[in-house]
Amino acid sequence: MNEFLNWLRHDTAGLLLLAAAGIALLLFLIIKVKVEPFIALVGTSVLVALAGGVSIDALVGSPIKSGDALIEKGFAGILGHITLIIGLGTVLGAILERSGGAEVLLGRLVKVFGEKGTPLAMGVTGFVLGIPVFFDIGIFVLAPLVYVAAVRGGKSLILYALPLLAGLSVTHAFLPPHPGPVAAAGLFHVELGWIIIMGLACGIPAWFASGILWGQWIGKRVQVPVPEDRVIPEAEEAVGHEPPMSVVALAIGLPMLLILGATFGNVFLPAGGFRDALVFFGNPAIALTVAVALSMWLLGTRRGMSAKDLSELSSASLKPVGMILLVVGAGAFFGAVLSATGVGNAVADSLAKAGLPVIVSAYVIACGMRLAQGSATVAIVTTGGILAPALTAGHYSQPQLALIVMAISSGSIIASHVNDGGFWIISKYFNMSVKDTLKTWTVLETVLSVVGFGMAALLYQFV
Repeated sequence: MNEFLNWLRHDTAGLLLLAAAGIALLLFLIIKVKVEPFIALVGTSVLVALAGGVSIDALVGSPIKSGDALIEKGFAGILGHITLIIGLGTVLGAILERSGGAEVLLGRLVKVFGEKGTPLAMGVTGFVLGIPVFFDIGIFVLAPLVYVAAVRGGKSLILYALPLLAGLSVTHAFLPPHPGPVAAAGLFHVELGWIIIMGLACGIPAWFASGILWGQWIGKRVQVPVPEDRVIPEAEEAVGHEPPMSVVALAIGLPMLLILGATFGNVFLPAGGFRDALVFFGNPAIALTVAVALSMWLLGTRRGMSAKDLSELSSASLKPVGMILLVVGAGAFFGAVLSATGVGNAVADSLAKAGLPVIVSAYVIACGMRLAQGSATVAIVTTGGILAPALTAGHYSQPQLALIVMAISSGSIIASHVNDGGFWIISKYFNMSVKDTLKTWTVLETVLSVVGFGMAALLYQFV
């Protein structure tokens, strides 16, 4: 028994078996036994940690140093980042829905693309607005548009959600100012201009294939209704008339502009008053707080809503958030356990020694890291760190290095599953079971990954 445990905890094959067994148990508990995902994630994570040799003190801490426990750090790492964003984004979305702002924006998009082109409008919105904001912020702010479109169209929520998610995902993985591609560019000493050019060249076809083609096909076959607790009363019942498009655009665009201003101000401006102001107001939590306060005034108070109405609306919109936070935190804990057991390092080391062409090796290592620990950003940064010494010592042009970054980015988003916090955000926010999330979102990410890498490999032959 001791020999088996030693092999399981220290041999690459044993670590991979441990990870596979943990994921299989988790899926069995959720899909077959119907255990609540939050409970299944916590229970499976504890079992995998113990089997993988994580000590009791490291896992749950001690009465003196409980804050260092893996279970607390796993939850706190992601919840510290998203809790404020989820709460503020949810309130902002509720105000947009209740005031009729989401209807106004959707109506303008439908006029441009036509009623049948509403899914495409969603995809374009996700792609454009995903450039300056993080993936999860985009979901929280733009999800109300998906709900409204699904209610108006009378079709599955999936048909409208997947194009939007594809746009947000591709920008998060392929384009600055998102942390993954920016970090990889720094490791390989690639100019961000080339990252943008190659990111668009690889990302746009991948977005169209995954979000539009796949989204349209699967959206007609998986029926998911809009959750009742997300449907806000019609705007006409609440305030009597629609707000102007300029106010709606300000409510949605302001946090994105503030965040983008902080990103570029931090890069191009010297330290001092104006830069510090941009960085302060561009913090996602601060930017969304400003947007919520402004929206309460412009879309609420100025249009006849009382303080009591706004308070009740905010409270109602936040009711579904508790379970979302629990599930996302538990998913992050599961990913932290897999990292603590050494699964990620074992996968990376074995793939790095496989002797593949550099662009293929970059993709495969990133895929392994993504599958092992769940985070796209961690997969990009870790893979970049593994390959950086060889690439900086070699004679690669700027376009070649940028395409290698695209290969890494493509690998970093493959097959989002139960150890990815984004998987649980999407599952809960868009009213999908685990099975339906695997059939729709997980496949979308895989299509996005494969097409993105295919474009990078193709272009690599000509630069």
